[in-house]
Amino acid sequence: MGCGGRRHLHRTRHLPERRHRFRMTARKRYWLMKSEPDTFSIDDLERVGTEPWNGVRNYQARNFMRDGMQVGDGVFFYHSNCKVPGIVGIAKVASAAYPDDTQFDPSSDYHDPKSTREDPRWMLVDVAFERKLARTISLDEIKQQADALGEGFALIARGNRLSILPVTAAQWKLLLAMETP
Repeated sequence: MGCGGRRHLHRTRHLPERRHRFRMTARKRYWLMKSEPDTFSIDDLERVGTEPWNGVRNYQARNFMRDGMQVGDGVFFYHSNCKVPGIVGIAKVASAAYPDDTQFDPSSDYHDPKSTREDPRWMLVDVAFERKLARTISLDEIKQQADALGEGFALIARGNRLSILPVTAAQWKLLLAMETP
């Protein structure tokens, strides 16, 4: 489900913010967001500039967007389900979370008949392009740094298939340093 199941859609209106369960701070956070390059690639994000990250249908990934992401947070753009999966670019969170309109569209692959506009189940954030990496930081290279990244790095945890993952500031710095071997 690349890019959280990405489909290009028109923007939806922003609704009033909900109370967040996570304590929100002014401190910048970091994330890794996966996308299948055949569906939506870093080149696509560069071309459009900013794009709604729609089609996410996992509650934990939804909660990261709804409760954890803040405008300005850093994002590693990760190509998944391809010949060489890995981190290919840097983006940033460009909006607060708001309802994903694909849940209301019966013709969408991501339609959720139990979701209503009054009580939407699925949220998204806008993601803005910052830059492509000079080279792909492959999943194999990342796995070689497992000890340095720590046990908490979800990308290399067994059985983890989330399309959105939190990244600590220390992990962000280490992974970014891998861009230039």
